[in-house]
Amino acid sequence: MGPRAALDALFSGENGHLLRRAQWLASIDQLLRPYLAPELAAHTRLANVHNGRLHYVADAPIWNSKLRLNGPTLVAAAQNLGLDVSSLSVRTSTALAARAQTAAPLPSMSATARAGLEATLALLRANADEVSAPATLPRSRRGFRSGSPGS
Repeated sequence: MGPRAALDALFSGENGHLLRRAQWLASIDQLLRPYLAPELAAHTRLANVHNGRLHYVADAPIWNSKLRLNGPTLVAAAQNLGLDVSSLSVRTSTALAARAQTAAPLPSMSATARAGLEATLALLRANADEVSAPATLPRSRRGFRSGSPGS
């Protein structure tokens, strides 16, 4: 049994409607992503379209708030796609953030990159120390002298 036959069996099975619905939601999510800023799209996803409402999930409260601000744009875009929606619902789920972190581990840093980063950090620290150290003034400028200026 090949991959195509396995997929056909899944879709024609008892829960095939659930798989078709999940695919449909994923395609709607991809169509609506261009209406979001890239950093916002990375932290949110379309969860459902139900009862005239777009249901989104955000991975942190800040993204929840930012998505709500973009609600009218998303609703208008969904209506242009032919969806019968009039509002937006957003929930926060930390499970979404945990899944995103485990799905894409950060690449390890090479020894050359690490050495360059450490050298840059040392230069920045040295520069910060020079800036924060009090400058020494010439002897004639240290403190006030009584009398007129320059005497």
